[in-house]
Amino acid sequence: MRNIFRYLESYSQLPLEVDRLIVSAFLELNELKVINNRLLQDYSIQENQEQEWKSLLKFIGVIQNEIETFDIEKLIELFEFVISPSDRIINGAIYTPSKIREYIIAQSFRREGNRIENVKIADIACGCSGFLYTAAKELRKRTGYSYQFIFQNQIFGLDIQEYSVTRSKLLLSLLALSEGEDIEEFHFNLHQGDALIFKWKDHYENFEGFQIIAGNPPYVCARNLEDTIKENLQNWSVCKSGNPDLYIPFFQIGYENLAENGILGFITMNTFFKSLNGRALRKYFEDNNTSIRIIDFGTLQIFKSKSTYTCICFLEKTEQNYIEYYKSAEKELPTNRNQYSRINYKNLDAKKGWNLNDNEIISRIEATGTPFGEKYKTRHGIATLRNDVYIFKPVKEDNEFYYLQNGSLYAIEKGICKDILNSNKLSRDINFDEVKEKVLFPYNDETKPKALEEKVLKDNFPNAYKYLKKKKEELAKRDKGKGKYEKWFAFGRTQSLEKVGNKLFFPKFSDKIPSYLISNDDDLLFYNGQAIVGHSDEEMQLVKKILESRLFWYYIKTTSKPYSSAYYSLNGTYIKNFGIPDFTEDDIDFLINEPNQNIIDAFLEDYYNVQLSEELVY
Repeated sequence: MRNIFRYLESYSQLPLEVDRLIVSAFLELNELKVINNRLLQDYSIQENQEQEWKSLLKFIGVIQNEIETFDIEKLIELFEFVISPSDRIINGAIYTPSKIREYIIAQSFRREGNRIENVKIADIACGCSGFLYTAAKELRKRTGYSYQFIFQNQIFGLDIQEYSVTRSKLLLSLLALSEGEDIEEFHFNLHQGDALIFKWKDHYENFEGFQIIAGNPPYVCARNLEDTIKENLQNWSVCKSGNPDLYIPFFQIGYENLAENGILGFITMNTFFKSLNGRALRKYFEDNNTSIRIIDFGTLQIFKSKSTYTCICFLEKTEQNYIEYYKSAEKELPTNRNQYSRINYKNLDAKKGWNLNDNEIISRIEATGTPFGEKYKTRHGIATLRNDVYIFKPVKEDNEFYYLQNGSLYAIEKGICKDILNSNKLSRDINFDEVKEKVLFPYNDETKPKALEEKVLKDNFPNAYKYLKKKKEELAKRDKGKGKYEKWFAFGRTQSLEKVGNKLFFPKFSDKIPSYLISNDDDLLFYNGQAIVGHSDEEMQLVKKILESRLFWYYIKTTSKPYSSAYYSLNGTYIKNFGIPDFTEDDIDFLINEPNQNIIDAFLEDYYNVQLSEELVY
């Protein structure tokens, strides 16, 4: 619908004008006549409104060229996507496919004990109310109630944006109209407000909670949150660990607004299983013995407009000492509860993170020997905060200089440069000499380097100094201009500058078993990836063999955070609990010297008492 979005963007930035155009096009293309409904009349462009009518006819032509049928589902999609890009970042609005909405509503209705005739259903971050639209349709189908009754008595919504509330009213009014219900005014329970501070009981007497809460909490990461929102997050106990993304408190808000024996159904991020900012949420669920059913989509993409890793969660306001978990292989949805595995809360660790997929195997691996994080020191690479200024691949060299191409050609003294490796490139088989780069290193040559004095830099390395002076303004923009550095030309962070022998480099992310590179060059620096440092050569050879095993890769794929294109994180957070056995000297000698990886894999899986199939690993 790219051309439709382009037309709307050029037409107006005002929600009222855009919504009038969309609603009028929907009415015209679906041959719907508004006789009584005053809201829809206000949003209906008439032929006597000449300029708007011309724009409407042009817009209808664009729609007809783009899509075959402009049904309500396309209308919902338009309403969600015509929000400005900046608002989508701040408020996390996103279109949820109808299949997901229908599944969540159907599962919620199916729950034993719900009396559909009297049920109250809420979406506490409703956007344009796609979930409430689906719920209202299903209610009418099952009860025969009029939409007038359903809207007034059974459907409740809340959104932070006023235009989303307006679009919700328009959507539900169009639903009723399309099924022959055209009354002067519907009475809606749709509110504009911030869910983090909104009190439902202030709006409804004798409020005892909703029987069903369904929706798609906002997708906003911590770094994009406004200061006022960050302050409001602190009202919720599930936000007490790390820097919580906006979706996290919606679990607590929803759960605490459920009626006794109520059910909540969300499609949301799956990162809370393992992330630091999900730790308090996991603890909240465990402390409350919350009944949770999870459908995990892993790296499968559900939303076509956003790269996200999602799951469907059903919470029930009843105590249960286990979690029900289903791993979706091809976006399929389970049809009965026998398809779920059950994992007891006592077998989970809120602090370390939840191992839900293949829990027994993962628990066995983690219970073996000593945790990786206790046995090995890992560190991240240097952080210049302006790699394009400091790190370069020389375009040529002579006896005295490396030549750096950055706008102009600069001759940089060899004595101020060091070799550096981008260890993230180890996610592919590489030739070290081909990927080795140079880094301009304005530090002394001590074991724990300190930035050179400016006069020393200028006198000893005049070319490098002149180059850095040209980049001084750009360097000052680091940390949004508020950075405090040892010297203006120093790196943005002081991490990983010191000399250390025996480094085992590996990437932060990979989509397959990566390469691991051992180096005993004290001066070799690295960036982007990670390294194990400070252990003996024998220990490095041993851990390299373990990390290159299919057992370790299975562990990463099962427990780690997924990223785009089926890449998984090898960050220390996700590998620190991997158990390293207490090998005998004979075992160590065998592992270090055995060249056949298949034999090593079989040996390790036997050692951990784990049987892995090709399907499980790859």
